[in-house]
Amino acid sequence: MRERFERAIAAEPSLRLAFGASTAAELLGWFANNPVDVLLVDLGLPDCSGLEVIRRCRDLQPGCAMMVLTIFGDEVNMLRAFEAGAGGYLLKDGTEADLAAHVLSLHAGGSPMSPIIARQLLVQWQARPESTMAEAVPGREALSPRETEVLALVARGFTYAETAQRMGILLSTVQSHVRNIYAKLDVHNKTEAVFEARQLGLLR
Repeated sequence: MRERFERAIAAEPSLRLAFGASTAAELLGWFANNPVDVLLVDLGLPDCSGLEVIRRCRDLQPGCAMMVLTIFGDEVNMLRAFEAGAGGYLLKDGTEADLAAHVLSLHAGGSPMSPIIARQLLVQWQARPESTMAEAVPGREALSPRETEVLALVARGFTYAETAQRMGILLSTVQSHVRNIYAKLDVHNKTEAVFEARQLGLLR
């Protein structure tokens, strides 16, 4: 399966496969000293949970975008993955042909998800009590005007690069704003940030 995904990535000229590992230990030993843009993680690793790999890799490289590739489509694993810091969640079935596009989307600020995962996430968020939503941010002032502008553009579907161009700022500045937004809203990815901001009245 890993070799199939590696071939799918190799077939896309704009992507370069930096490393492939069959165990968590192998990956973590390499990852600590090799910066990368995107990390794809299986949850069912032989020596360690993929969730723990995501947590440890986020500490090592906070700027790396991480996405789950797994056979586990249950709600518990999905929620735990997003809580750990995953920005996307794909089931292995039917993923190979679109894997390169999903990787590019993740790197551009998207949150690729298999349809069944997106549905589960939507149901989960809709079921949250309104009181718990309000606890995430004390008020509108939690986001600066610049951060609100960034979030509004991202919510409309613009990539980080397109947002930077429209605002006339650097891509790195947009990424810094996004990190601040995630921290202030207590979320881990774009989908959660947009949903939370809308519930709090920060986005129209």
